[in-house]
Order: sequence, then C-alpha cells, then structure tokens
Amino acid sequence: MSEPHRFDVPAEAHGLRLDQFLTSQIAAVSRSRVQLLIEQGDVLLNGAAAKPSMKLRGGERIEVVGEPHPAPLKAEPEAIPLDVVYEDSDLAVIDKPAGMMVHAGSGASDDARSRGTLVNALLYRFNRLSTTGGELRPGIVHRLDKETSGLIVVAKNDRAHAALGEMFSSRQMKKTYIALVEGRLARNQGTIAAAISRDLIRRTRMTTAPNQNARSAVSHYEVIQRLETRFGPFTLVRVRIETGRTHQIRVHMASIGHPVVGDTLYGAAGQLVEKTPANAGKTAGRRGTDGERLRLGRNFLHAARLEFTHPVTGKPLELEAPLPKELEGFLERLAGPSKL
Repeated sequence: MSEPHRFDVPAEAHGLRLDQFLTSQIAAVSRSRVQLLIEQGDVLLNGAAAKPSMKLRGGERIEVVGEPHPAPLKAEPEAIPLDVVYEDSDLAVIDKPAGMMVHAGSGASDDARSRGTLVNALLYRFNRLSTTGGELRPGIVHRLDKETSGLIVVAKNDRAHAALGEMFSSRQMKKTYIALVEGRLARNQGTIAAAISRDLIRRTRMTTAPNQNARSAVSHYEVIQRLETRFGPFTLVRVRIETGRTHQIRVHMASIGHPVVGDTLYGAAGQLVEKTPANAGKTAGRRGTDGERLRLGRNFLHAARLEFTHPVTGKPLELEAPLPKELEGFLERLAGPSKL
C-alpha cells in the first residue's frame, strides 16, 4: 500500500467502537479483517496503537498503515483425507467432518482463509470437477456450515452440476439431519415455516425476524429420543429440510426456544454444567460453580441422509452417514448410548 488510509472521526461517531467505525468506512472489508489489522498494530489512533473495542469520542485521527484488503482467495490442491461415501463419473458424495470449511472464505490470516477447505481436498482427490461455481468453488453445488458434519454432493462436470442445482431449487433433493437441541420439545413432531434473512445488527447471524429480504424456509422435525440428564433436559431430533437457507436448522430451532447444542451463535450454552443442589435453580446448566462440566466444541448437527435421483442415469440414490465419533461420545457422556 503506497499511502496510509486516514480518517478524521466525526462527532456523530461518539461512542462507537474503533473496529465498528473503520468497518463502516472501508468498503468491502469485514469487521474481522479490521480487527486483525488493529491487533497487528496496523491501525494508529492519534498516532498510537489501540484496541478494537476502544470507544471513540469524536475528533480523533485514525491511520491505517497496513493493507486493509486481504490477499485474493485461492483454491489449491491439498492432500487432505476425504471420506467418500459414493462416487461415479458424474458426482461424488462426501462425509464432511466438522471444522472444515467448504470453500475459501473468512479467516484470521490469509493462509487460514484459503487452506484446509473441502475444495482444496477435492482438487487433490479428483481429476476434474464442474466449473459452474467458478474457480473458488469447483464442484460445489450446495454447502454445509463449517461446524456441521455430514453428506455433501459434489459435481464432477457441468452437466451434473446443472441437474443437481435444479434438484435443490425444485426441492427434489431430500436432506435429513440429526440434531441435539436444548430443552424439552413440547411436541413429538412439527413443522417450522419461518422465512429467514440476514440479521441487520449481527451480520454473522441469520434471523426469522420480519424483513423484506427474507426468503421462505421450511423445516420438519421429529423426536428420536428425549434425554433427562444430570446436565438438564435435551431432545435428539431428526430434521428434514425442504429449503436450504443459510443456518436454516440452527435458526429455526433457536426460534422456537431450542437451540442446537454447542451453537453459541444462536444462544446455546458454551458448556454444560451438571445440576447439583447448589445450582439446581440455574438455567440449563449454564451457570454455577459446582458439578461436572461438559463441552462439545462444535454444533451437534449432522447431515445424516440424502435421497435423490442420479442426475444422469436416473438411478435412485439413498446415502447415509452415521454420527461421527465425537457426537456419539458426547451423547454417551451426556446420557448413555443413543437410540439411533
């Protein structure tokens, strides 16, 4: 960067955090990127380093001496193991682990933004993938959240990609998930039909609050097992989604007061605390100083089953992925073996 970016803070910015103000001033740069610049010392407030949370008063001079725009994202082959559930010349179905991003995106560093993704692993494993999604998303027809595990379909050629995309759009692709949610669901089965849009305040979240940009979303759930545990009540559910909105199951379950276990973005506890006489009146095991603590480290959400017609041969496909070991182990620690 040849010249630093300079900003004079107006009086109306009084009370704003430094990172909030800069995010509003620098086009096409995420708040996480701005925070990284500040933490690296690349942002000077009146000539001195500052913290992202520092509150502005108005009248300050801000200089951004580092490059606010991240290096371009890229997709390169990486020798990352893949669990291939199904494969032929047109498509593959992968059992994606939790913690893996589908394609390059946000990250704390330029390397973290482009490395370790499903796309990187696919480029190494397969000779060719569809080009419909562009250079950063070869073969990607749909996505799973980073902390969601399970089945994802990959197209090896553009013909298959177009047909699979139409299946998703016309709701011909049957997708079933397994989730563990907090609390006792009142009904053994139900349907949540609530439109979803980006949260205007917290941009990393989605919401069911009324919004003119909201898109229809429908989720059907049924109870597999009710768990009365020393950490409180939980419900294991099977969820079938008709639509594929961002964070759909997570948003829908949270909207009825039963967030997915481990999903702190939508209100779930960061850790479970055993109920004891000392904390029995606390909420959902979220507080208290006594008792065993249990932490999952990911969302308890798994894409367990896909049913669709092969886009080229017309053959019916029914594919399943069992719960990963970390989820099975969590259930056993929570309440004993599951009924799956």
